Amino acid sequence: MNAAAARGEDVRTPSSAVGQGTGRRPLPRGLLPAAGATLVAAAGALVAVGCFLGLYVRPASDDWCAAWKARDLGILGITSDFYMTQNGRIANAFLSGVVYGDGLAGTKILPTVIAVAFTAGLVLLGCHFIRFLGGRPPVLVLTACALAVQALLYFAGTRSYQVLLWAPATISHTLPSLIGLWAFLLAVRTVRHPRAAVRVAGFTSAFLIGFALGTLSEPFALVSGLLAAAVGLLSVPRLGLARSWHPFTWCLLWCSGLLCGLVVLYTSPGARWRRAQQPDKESVLSAAELGGAYEDWLRMWDSVTGQWAYLGAAAVGVLLGLATGLRGPTPGRREPRRTVPRKVLIALLLLPVPVVVLGSFAVVVGLRSGYGPSGWTYARSWTSFLVPMELALCGYGALLGAWGGRWLSGRRAAGPVLAAGAVAAGCLTLASVAALVPNVQQLTTTTVARSVAWDAQNSRIRSEAARGATDVGYRPLYIGGLAEPFFTGSYERDWVAACVSKWYGVDRIHRR
Repeated sequence: MNAAAARGEDVRTPSSAVGQGTGRRPLPRGLLPAAGATLVAAAGALVAVGCFLGLYVRPASDDWCAAWKARDLGILGITSDFYMTQNGRIANAFLSGVVYGDGLAGTKILPTVIAVAFTAGLVLLGCHFIRFLGGRPPVLVLTACALAVQALLYFAGTRSYQVLLWAPATISHTLPSLIGLWAFLLAVRTVRHPRAAVRVAGFTSAFLIGFALGTLSEPFALVSGLLAAAVGLLSVPRLGLARSWHPFTWCLLWCSGLLCGLVVLYTSPGARWRRAQQPDKESVLSAAELGGAYEDWLRMWDSVTGQWAYLGAAAVGVLLGLATGLRGPTPGRREPRRTVPRKVLIALLLLPVPVVVLGSFAVVVGLRSGYGPSGWTYARSWTSFLVPMELALCGYGALLGAWGGRWLSGRRAAGPVLAAGAVAAGCLTLASVAALVPNVQQLTTTTVARSVAWDAQNSRIRSEAARGATDVGYRPLYIGGLAEPFFTGSYERDWVAACVSKWYGVDRIHRR
């Protein structure tokens, strides 16, 4: 008996650690690291390709308008324009001014910035989750999880170009999820910090970030508000899930910020103008609109569930759970036992389902309100609920893997069964990543080919404009289901052509 045991301290030993009930090694030493390294390489390669394609991004659709406004009006000018004449999304306009402030350079590096920040945030989130469950975070497998989740987010859907490469969509729908992720990490830091001044700063940030997101993306504001409201209600200390009012306070301020931001957006002159374009539209709460939204919601989920690759998020979570449960204690380090209260575990299991289901329905209602009956097809906005869906699948898989490791701990067949489970989880994740390769190949081909054609046309148009031409020829270069000039038969209503003319400093363009 060692000295710590003689003092009666509760310490972990190799025989008491999760998955180490017999003291024997349940899995071959290099199996989990090898699986993690393989998935990091596979998923990381796809994400790296997406980042590299940012160098070949060229303007399309809303790019043209944001680019010339940021150049000619500046950041404050484009923010005022969005508030007064477009849609009221002042935070969206501000970020657009930042991205397009140096021409097109910002659009080229934005995918890399998003991917790097997402990877770091997801790894940190995974570390908090594993420590909350009482384990030691396996960084390699956590990195594999972060990259696999991102690969699925960017390439498993029907609008890969818009989700990662098209700046207007990434600003409106991908970036909010990234900001929300880091805001959650800030919330964890805030509610746990012992200093009151730090907590006050964190609570203030909750309101300000919520306000910004309320004027950045309505779909994400609805989903995150639903999640924060649910967590806030569960965090009331009387229910026994939280020890203080700090989590409830954070959620309350977050929801208040979102609500204030949405009010500013909804009452803006730009939003009023936008609603005036559909004067005969029924209320979103009417029976006909709700029935149509429900049908669109079913169509949307039929599209999502038809992509089996999303199962890779759950599979890599199982691998994470196994890696967490089968790691022994840190040598020479005394770690107290830690168990998750049953009520907290039940909340973790049940909370994601209503949030994803109701959040996705709220997104569909919002899309119908903004785009009409075809709004559900704007898959770039699905990111707002796909991110929590994938994280929930990964979390469920991690809990399953950790539970399986504990249940098999000490049993005679534990080693072969756990090894088989780890191999199966790794193979399923690898297969789901491999299923994305054709989409990435097609995306690469179309993006690079368009950039070459766009560069040649851009050089010609600029040469003609430099010689004094006021009416230049333009050949539409379509990509990612986005609008290009001449998408409508009336030139007066062709807003894309008008923005292209502004960008090149000419009076008019004609089809070449």
